[in-house]
Amino acid sequence: MAADLGNGELIGAIRRCSQCPDLPLGPRPILQWQSDAPILIAGQAPGRLTHAKGIPFDDPSGDRLRNWLGVDKPTFYNPAAFAIVPMAFCYPGTGKSGDLPPPPVCAELWRERLLARMDKLQLTIIVGQYAVAWHFSNTRGTLTERVCRWRETLPESVILPHPSPRNRMWLTRNPWFEKELIPQLQARVRKVLSVVT
Repeated sequence: MAADLGNGELIGAIRRCSQCPDLPLGPRPILQWQSDAPILIAGQAPGRLTHAKGIPFDDPSGDRLRNWLGVDKPTFYNPAAFAIVPMAFCYPGTGKSGDLPPPPVCAELWRERLLARMDKLQLTIIVGQYAVAWHFSNTRGTLTERVCRWRETLPESVILPHPSPRNRMWLTRNPWFEKELIPQLQARVRKVLSVVT
């Protein structure tokens, strides 16, 4: 039973997971996790490029996300600083309007077990509509409306739009995001990471 596994064994079980053998590129669980990480990035699912590389957010979306957070790659990929636990750990495939939604099986099998062990978590960064729906299932509104309520959730959590280059128009229409929210987010990240050794 996965609940009885130690942290290393649990991660090993996740990396060997083959619950979805019909995925278009096959199973390849991708995440970054340590139980004592103070910051959690809750994204959607790996894209095709991430599947190929095996590294989360090692693409233009990741560059923008790191810029929003005010951190460099070594800090971002330090599992003692950041846990990266998306809604699905494998690439789900492509539909008519982009990548398919994350299959729910990862959340059902693994996510709650991982998050329950994060006893030093101080900040949860929720990226994209599927992660928002899971973490804030009791709230309503469009993604933009939920991002606008960032003052209600910081310092514990913040909702971000997906940092994909395809979201340029959203950023243009919502200049307050980078002018008001991002400086506060960066300050919070700096404060949390100031105690990470």
